[in-house]
Amino acid sequence: MRKIFRNKIIVVAIILVVILGIYQVFYLRKAHSTFENYYAFRGCQQLLEKTDSYGTCKIASGQTIKIVKYKGLWYLDGDLPCGFLCF
Repeated sequence: MRKIFRNKIIVVAIILVVILGIYQVFYLRKAHSTFENYYAFRGCQQLLEKTDSYGTCKIASGQTIKIVKYKGLWYLDGDLPCGFLCF
């Protein structure tokens, strides 16, 4: 009886982790899709400059960050994707 209950808990936990993973994929895909979405995702409070390929803004801490367009998606400058297990 305990083993069946334990197995059900494990299955539910695995399902929840998979659902959370799928949610994160869609959330990040949406964040990177437009400058406005990525601006909000990074917590920008003040737009300083924007062109078709990059923008700069200030975040709540007062730090200025640069957002760049790379292969049609928006990223933090210096934090571009480089592939699976990139070191």
